[in-house]
Amino acid sequence: MNEYQIPTRIKIARPIIKFLLRSIFHLLSPITIEGKENIPYGKPYIVAMNHVSLFDPPFITSFWPEMLEVIGAQTVFEKPGQRELLKSYGVIPVHRGNYDRALLDKLFSAISSGRPLLIAPEGGRSHETAMRRAKPGVAYIFEKAKVPIIPVGIIGTTSDYWKHAKRGKRPPLTLRIGAPFNLPPSISKGKDRHASRQLNSDLVMSHIARLLPEEYRGVYAENAVEHQ
Repeated sequence: MNEYQIPTRIKIARPIIKFLLRSIFHLLSPITIEGKENIPYGKPYIVAMNHVSLFDPPFITSFWPEMLEVIGAQTVFEKPGQRELLKSYGVIPVHRGNYDRALLDKLFSAISSGRPLLIAPEGGRSHETAMRRAKPGVAYIFEKAKVPIIPVGIIGTTSDYWKHAKRGKRPPLTLRIGAPFNLPPSISKGKDRHASRQLNSDLVMSHIARLLPEEYRGVYAENAVEHQ
Protein backbone atom coordinates (compact mmCIF):
# COMPACT_ATOMS: atom_id res chain seq x y z
CA MET A 1 0.00 0.00 0.00
CA ASN A 2 1.40 3.38 -1.02
CA GLU A 3 1.88 6.11 1.55
CA TYR A 4 -1.00 8.56 1.56
CA GLN A 5 0.15 12.00 0.51
CA ILE A 6 -1.71 15.28 0.07
CA PRO A 7 -0.26 17.73 -2.48
CA THR A 8 0.96 21.03 -1.06
CA ARG A 9 -1.53 23.04 -3.13
CA ILE A 10 -4.41 21.11 -1.54
CA LYS A 11 -2.98 21.50 1.97
CA ILE A 12 -2.95 25.26 1.38
CA ALA A 13 -6.39 25.36 -0.24
CA ARG A 14 -8.32 23.32 2.33
CA PRO A 15 -8.34 25.80 5.25
CA ILE A 16 -9.32 28.59 2.85
CA ILE A 17 -12.15 26.53 1.38
CA LYS A 18 -13.41 25.57 4.84
CA PHE A 19 -13.37 29.19 5.99
CA LEU A 20 -15.26 30.39 2.91
CA LEU A 21 -17.88 27.65 3.16
CA ARG A 22 -18.41 28.25 6.87
CA SER A 23 -18.86 31.95 6.21
CA ILE A 24 -21.43 31.28 3.50
CA PHE A 25 -23.39 28.82 5.65
CA HIS A 26 -23.36 31.24 8.61
CA LEU A 27 -24.67 33.95 6.30
CA LEU A 28 -27.47 31.75 5.00
CA SER A 29 -28.50 29.88 8.15
CA PRO A 30 -28.31 29.65 11.94
CA ILE A 31 -25.94 26.74 12.62
CA THR A 32 -26.12 24.24 15.49
CA ILE A 33 -23.31 21.74 16.14
CA GLU A 34 -23.89 19.08 18.80
CA GLY A 35 -21.59 16.35 20.13
CA LYS A 36 -18.09 17.61 19.36
CA GLU A 37 -16.94 15.89 22.53
CA ASN A 38 -17.52 12.54 20.77
CA ILE A 39 -14.74 13.13 18.24
CA PRO A 40 -11.52 11.16 18.97
CA TYR A 41 -9.21 14.00 17.98
CA GLY A 42 -5.88 13.12 16.40
CA LYS A 43 -6.86 9.51 15.66
CA PRO A 44 -8.20 7.78 12.52
CA TYR A 45 -11.93 7.14 12.32
CA ILE A 46 -14.74 7.00 9.78
CA VAL A 47 -17.52 9.59 9.79
CA ALA A 48 -20.79 8.08 8.54
CA MET A 49 -23.53 10.55 7.57
CA ASN A 50 -27.04 10.61 6.15
CA HIS A 51 -27.11 12.15 2.68
CA VAL A 52 -30.13 14.17 1.58
CA SER A 53 -28.68 16.74 -0.84
CA LEU A 54 -25.51 18.15 -2.37
CA PHE A 55 -25.21 20.55 0.59
CA ASP A 56 -24.35 17.74 3.06
CA PRO A 57 -20.64 17.16 2.23
CA PRO A 58 -19.65 20.87 2.20
CA PHE A 59 -21.66 21.50 5.37
CA ILE A 60 -20.11 18.73 7.43
CA THR A 61 -16.63 19.21 5.96
CA SER A 62 -16.53 22.95 6.63
CA PHE A 63 -17.73 22.70 10.25
CA TRP A 64 -15.87 19.53 11.25
CA PRO A 65 -13.09 20.41 13.75
CA GLU A 66 -10.55 18.24 11.92
CA MET A 67 -9.70 17.99 8.22
CA LEU A 68 -11.76 15.21 6.65
CA GLU A 69 -10.83 13.10 3.67
CA VAL A 70 -13.92 13.02 1.46
CA ILE A 71 -15.28 10.61 -1.15
CA GLY A 72 -17.34 12.07 -4.02
CA ALA A 73 -19.20 10.49 -6.93
CA GLN A 74 -17.39 10.81 -10.25
CA THR A 75 -20.56 12.30 -11.79
CA VAL A 76 -20.25 15.36 -9.54
CA PHE A 77 -16.77 16.02 -10.93
CA GLU A 78 -18.38 16.47 -14.34
CA LYS A 79 -20.33 19.55 -13.25
CA PRO A 80 -18.70 22.98 -13.75
CA GLY A 81 -18.16 24.86 -10.50
CA GLN A 82 -18.53 21.76 -8.35
CA ARG A 83 -15.65 20.11 -10.21
CA GLU A 84 -13.24 22.93 -9.40
CA LEU A 85 -14.26 22.99 -5.73
CA LEU A 86 -13.88 19.23 -5.33
CA LYS A 87 -10.49 19.15 -7.00
CA SER A 88 -9.25 22.11 -4.97
CA TYR A 89 -10.18 20.36 -1.72
CA GLY A 90 -8.82 17.02 -2.88
CA VAL A 91 -12.05 15.01 -2.85
CA ILE A 92 -11.47 11.37 -3.82
CA PRO A 93 -13.61 10.43 -6.87
CA VAL A 94 -15.47 7.13 -6.89
CA HIS A 95 -17.42 5.36 -9.64
CA ARG A 96 -20.57 4.09 -7.98
CA GLY A 97 -21.28 0.41 -8.41
CA ASN A 98 -17.79 -0.45 -9.66
CA TYR A 99 -15.11 -2.36 -7.77
CA ASP A 100 -12.03 -0.15 -7.67
CA ARG A 101 -8.97 -1.69 -6.01
CA ALA A 102 -6.91 1.49 -6.43
CA LEU A 103 -9.64 3.52 -4.72
CA LEU A 104 -9.88 1.12 -1.79
CA ASP A 105 -6.11 1.15 -1.38
CA LYS A 106 -6.22 4.95 -1.28
CA LEU A 107 -8.96 4.98 1.35
CA PHE A 108 -7.19 2.48 3.58
CA SER A 109 -3.93 4.36 3.09
CA ALA A 110 -5.60 7.58 4.25
CA ILE A 111 -6.99 5.87 7.35
CA SER A 112 -3.72 4.09 8.18
CA SER A 113 -1.95 7.46 7.98
CA GLY A 114 -4.23 8.69 10.77
CA ARG A 115 -6.74 10.72 8.75
CA PRO A 116 -10.52 10.67 9.34
CA LEU A 117 -12.66 9.67 6.35
CA LEU A 118 -16.20 10.81 5.46
CA ILE A 119 -18.60 8.24 3.99
CA ALA A 120 -22.32 8.23 3.11
CA PRO A 121 -23.43 4.58 3.59
CA GLU A 122 -26.50 5.15 1.39
CA GLY A 123 -24.16 5.45 -1.58
CA GLY A 124 -25.57 8.76 -2.78
CA ARG A 125 -28.18 11.42 -2.15
CA SER A 126 -31.65 10.27 -1.11
CA HIS A 127 -33.21 13.53 -2.47
CA GLU A 128 -35.69 13.33 0.41
CA THR A 129 -35.40 13.51 4.18
CA ALA A 130 -36.15 9.82 4.77
CA MET A 131 -33.02 7.63 4.69
CA ARG A 132 -32.68 4.82 2.19
CA ARG A 133 -31.20 1.44 3.00
CA ALA A 134 -27.40 1.43 3.09
CA LYS A 135 -25.31 -0.36 0.48
CA PRO A 136 -23.78 -3.61 1.80
CA GLY A 137 -20.44 -2.91 0.15
CA VAL A 138 -19.67 0.00 2.43
CA ALA A 139 -19.38 -2.44 5.34
CA TYR A 140 -16.26 -3.81 3.65
CA ILE A 141 -14.54 -0.46 4.19
CA PHE A 142 -15.69 -0.31 7.80
CA GLU A 143 -14.50 -3.85 8.50
CA LYS A 144 -11.09 -3.62 6.82
CA ALA A 145 -10.30 -0.19 8.25
CA LYS A 146 -10.78 -1.44 11.82
CA VAL A 147 -11.27 2.06 13.23
CA PRO A 148 -14.17 3.58 15.21
CA ILE A 149 -17.21 4.85 13.33
CA ILE A 150 -18.63 8.26 14.21
CA PRO A 151 -22.34 8.51 13.27
CA VAL A 152 -23.50 11.95 12.16
CA GLY A 153 -27.00 13.21 11.56
CA ILE A 154 -27.46 16.24 9.30
CA ILE A 155 -30.74 18.13 9.56
CA GLY A 156 -31.99 20.91 7.30
CA THR A 157 -30.15 20.31 4.02
CA THR A 158 -33.33 19.48 2.16
CA SER A 159 -33.76 19.85 -1.61
CA ASP A 160 -35.50 23.20 -1.09
CA TYR A 161 -32.78 24.54 1.21
CA TRP A 162 -31.25 26.83 -1.38
CA LYS A 163 -34.64 28.18 -2.48
CA HIS A 164 -35.38 29.35 1.06
CA ALA A 165 -31.82 30.42 1.87
CA LYS A 166 -31.41 32.70 -1.13
CA ARG A 167 -34.65 34.48 -0.20
CA GLY A 168 -33.23 35.35 3.21
CA LYS A 169 -35.46 32.96 5.16
CA ARG A 170 -32.39 31.53 6.96
CA PRO A 171 -33.46 27.87 7.25
CA PRO A 172 -31.64 26.31 10.24
CA LEU A 173 -28.97 23.65 9.81
CA THR A 174 -27.99 21.14 12.49
CA LEU A 175 -25.06 18.72 12.75
CA ARG A 176 -25.40 16.03 15.43
CA ILE A 177 -22.31 13.97 16.21
CA GLY A 178 -22.88 10.65 17.95
CA ALA A 179 -20.64 8.52 20.13
CA PRO A 180 -18.02 6.36 18.37
CA PHE A 181 -18.67 2.63 18.07
CA ASN A 182 -17.15 -0.45 16.47
CA LEU A 183 -18.80 -3.03 14.26
CA PRO A 184 -19.08 -6.68 15.29
CA PRO A 185 -17.12 -9.22 13.23
CA SER A 186 -18.78 -10.22 9.98
CA ILE A 187 -18.74 -13.35 7.87
CA SER A 188 -15.93 -12.81 5.37
CA LYS A 189 -16.45 -15.85 3.17
CA GLY A 190 -19.20 -17.94 1.69
CA LYS A 191 -22.76 -17.31 0.64
CA ASP A 192 -23.65 -15.48 3.86
CA ARG A 193 -21.03 -12.74 3.37
CA HIS A 194 -23.40 -10.37 1.54
CA ALA A 195 -26.09 -10.66 4.23
CA SER A 196 -23.53 -10.21 7.00
CA ARG A 197 -22.22 -7.00 5.44
CA GLN A 198 -25.73 -5.71 4.94
CA LEU A 199 -26.41 -6.21 8.64
CA ASN A 200 -23.33 -4.20 9.56
CA SER A 201 -24.24 -1.43 7.12
CA ASP A 202 -27.73 -1.38 8.61
CA LEU A 203 -26.23 -1.14 12.09
CA VAL A 204 -24.29 1.97 11.07
CA MET A 205 -27.43 3.55 9.67
CA SER A 206 -29.35 2.69 12.83
CA HIS A 207 -26.83 4.68 14.85
CA ILE A 208 -27.26 7.61 12.47
CA ALA A 209 -31.05 7.32 12.65
CA ARG A 210 -30.98 7.84 16.42
CA LEU A 211 -29.51 11.31 15.82
CA LEU A 212 -32.27 12.35 13.44
CA PRO A 213 -35.92 13.43 13.74
CA GLU A 214 -38.52 10.75 12.98
CA GLU A 215 -39.19 12.05 9.46
CA TYR A 216 -35.52 11.60 8.56
CA ARG A 217 -35.16 7.98 9.70
CA GLY A 218 -36.87 6.35 6.73
CA VAL A 219 -36.39 2.58 6.61
CA TYR A 220 -34.52 2.74 9.93
CA ALA A 221 -37.36 4.31 11.90
CA GLU A 222 -38.05 1.19 13.93
CA ASN A 223 -34.52 0.17 14.82
CA ALA A 224 -32.67 3.38 15.67
CA VAL A 225 -29.87 2.53 18.07
CA GLU A 226 -29.81 4.32 21.39
CA HIS A 227 -26.44 5.92 22.21
CA GLN A 228 -25.02 5.49 25.68
